[in-house]
Amino acid sequence: QVQLAESGGGLVQAGGSLRLSCAASGRTISSYAVAWFRQAPGKEREFVAVLRLSDSNTYYADSVKGRFTISGDNAKNTVYLQMNNLKPEDTSVYYCTADRWTYSTRLLTAISHYAYWGQGTQVTVSS
Repeated sequence: QVQLAESGGGLVQAGGSLRLSCAASGRTISSYAVAWFRQAPGKEREFVAVLRLSDSNTYYADSVKGRFTISGDNAKNTVYLQMNNLKPEDTSVYYCTADRWTYSTRLLTAISHYAYWGQGTQVTVSS
């Protein structure tokens, strides 16, 4: 079992930055796919970014590419999401999730692929 705990959300003005953290416990996550998804009010949960810590393999949604960076710290068993140049449309609850790594981007971006989820952290971007 993997337990995930997100932190770092908050209120920020458009153009600002936030860094989210996802601390894992129960198992070492270096070989896992660790991803961020987000869900805005009234919308479906959507993929944001994914990382495999062991080789820094990453993949991003087009909507965040160039603005968000996913990274991790093996020693801390933690994954981060650095969010720069935030926009009001980035306002969502952000969830950390983990499961086995795959080279299929279709699976990596699918909610159904992931068994382990955190509780989420709210990010609000004001205009």
